[in-house]
Amino acid sequence: MSLGAMDGDSTANAQVPTSARAAQAMARVTPDLKADVAAADLPWGAPVFLRVFKHERVLEAWLETAPGGPFTLFRTWPVCAVSGDLGPKTAEGDGQAPEGFYFVPPGRMNPHSRFHLSFNLGYPNAFEQARGWTGSALMVHGDCVSIGCFAMGKRLLPIGADRNDPINEIWTLMTAAFEHGQPFVRVHALPFRLTPEALAARADHPWAGFWANLAEGSRWFEDTGRPPDVTVRDGRYVFGAD
Repeated sequence: MSLGAMDGDSTANAQVPTSARAAQAMARVTPDLKADVAAADLPWGAPVFLRVFKHERVLEAWLETAPGGPFTLFRTWPVCAVSGDLGPKTAEGDGQAPEGFYFVPPGRMNPHSRFHLSFNLGYPNAFEQARGWTGSALMVHGDCVSIGCFAMGKRLLPIGADRNDPINEIWTLMTAAFEHGQPFVRVHALPFRLTPEALAARADHPWAGFWANLAEGSRWFEDTGRPPDVTVRDGRYVFGAD
């Protein structure tokens, strides 16, 4: 089964939930964000693809350059806080942030989050459910506090900056993409940059086989410029053209 079909289609056409907080956040960052998107020669509302790397503590936003074309790196933000060690989340309460392939439709956006703004990754996905892994409400959110989530925020603030500008910008890019017809945003949550050298250095790690499977999806994107369609077959992630 395609993870996108399972996780995204039921709420693909839903409106993005909003709140006064979300509206204020978007009003704050939209003018500069629109200018930066235009300066990159990209259309406002272009489809978004997110990659987050646990070890490097960065989140990347990639935007589609043209319909059916490759995605280009638009912006990178530091992940302010992430809990746990390298390796996937497998059980409720283990304090781990997830690793895998996720899909965020509009209905998983939370403008009333305890942590400013957030979106739910959709853990456990089909792969994780098949293994009996448990947990819920695994988010990317603001306020720089994490218990099993990826927390965005700024520790050191230049003049005129807001602590939550990173999640404000991510939220705004995703909202614009949804409003222009993107049914869901793909998110790849990866333990580290899955280069052959990094995998070889961890060849004896208990999760080495799992990471090798994740690396197939990472390489697909890096080779084609487009995030792959992800299915689960025989207990593995399988990748194909989106």
